[in-house]
Amino acid sequence: MLGWFSEAFEPAFMQRALLAGLVAAAATAVVGTWVVLRGLAFLGDALAHGVLPGLALAVLWGFSPTVGALAAALFMSGALTLVGRRTTIRDDSGIGLLFVGMLALGVIIVSRSDSFASDVTTLLFGELLGVTAGDLRGQALAAALVVVASVALYRPFLALAFNRDKAATLGMHPVLAHLALLVLVAASIIASFQAIGTMLVFGLLIGPPATAGLLVRRVPRIMATAVLLGALAVVAGLTISFHQGTAAGATIAGLAVAQFFVVLVGQELARGVSRLVARRA
Repeated sequence: MLGWFSEAFEPAFMQRALLAGLVAAAATAVVGTWVVLRGLAFLGDALAHGVLPGLALAVLWGFSPTVGALAAALFMSGALTLVGRRTTIRDDSGIGLLFVGMLALGVIIVSRSDSFASDVTTLLFGELLGVTAGDLRGQALAAALVVVASVALYRPFLALAFNRDKAATLGMHPVLAHLALLVLVAASIIASFQAIGTMLVFGLLIGPPATAGLLVRRVPRIMATAVLLGALAVVAGLTISFHQGTAAGATIAGLAVAQFFVVLVGQELARGVSRLVARRA
């Protein structure tokens, strides 16, 4: 079994893919914990797709995808805040409008490319096995900023996650904290899209933190457990992809989601056994 794993990571491109996947798992797990605690999964999905226009322009005009994704993410975050504060429509409706609009705009822009099909596939599903050393450096910097900012803003995020009014009373500035969280979610997506694409990054953003929430209760433990679960999904996903020829990003995202249901079913079975034993006793 050990040889099966070690064989998968002998090639240099697989080692780079492993590092990129682990960095993506760390960044998304930390921010994803707040997304799960606040019930902002749909918002996270919208942001993941909201960076598409910036990425598409980068592909079309030949500048850095990271710069394009950052510009689009900042625009999306600002637009979400504006819609939420200046209109009377429900938050989920505003998110849905921006989600579809940004996704459509991204596809329209990239459709101008001569290699439309391959470009769309790369943007949506990533190119983990093609990660370069330069990509890794940029990704690691973005992930480090996300983790440091998440730690620095721990108290405002914690107060906002459990009671917005209480956060305001404590002087935690919930509006600014919410905007900061949107920026960090966008940054974690930017740190991960090269590895698994904008479509599948949502699996790492939500899957490991949601699974960790089934296992532990304290926020720091949820974050730490989510990082470990994300790393496990990356290692197992890349190994399966190498040996079975499956898409690397999709395999990782699928395992990140599957972990939740494995833990959930395991806990339900354990409860059932406990009730059965209690009845017989």
